[in-house]
Amino acid sequence: MTELQSALLLRRQLAELNKNPVEGFSAGLIDDNDLYRWEVLIIGPPDTLYEGGVFKAHLTFPKDYPLRPPKMKFITEIWHPNDKYGYEKPEERWLPIHTVETIMISVISMLADPNGDSPANVDAAKEWREDRNGEFKRKVARCVRKSQETAFE
Repeated sequence: MTELQSALLLRRQLAELNKNPVEGFSAGLIDDNDLYRWEVLIIGPPDTLYEGGVFKAHLTFPKDYPLRPPKMKFITEIWHPNDKYGYEKPEERWLPIHTVETIMISVISMLADPNGDSPANVDAAKEWREDRNGEFKRKVARCVRKSQETAFE
């Protein structure tokens, strides 16, 4: 895939998300002159500890997207067992058919249903398994509050 094809695909996906927003997140460019750097706002899924939170993240796409996956980094503090990818390299799970929409739906699903078998944040995973309704819940609630305060800065 050439850089031109990659840019056209990203422009098309952005236009589609603007035309038909998907519940649970919004996405846009960090800089209008750079199609490869996006900012997403993820709404904490209903009926989860993350409900009410607004979590900001950045997606950085490689020039040969969709052959290689974007990198995602939470900007807003989040306490979650899978706040990064697990043990596998992203390329091992990546399929070029993924779109920004499918990536973000996957992230929202991860918030709603953490994978304790493949933790990226070992401390959060341990608390999630051993003290879900205690310390884990308190840390998530603090992140949700902070996210609400800083969501639109």
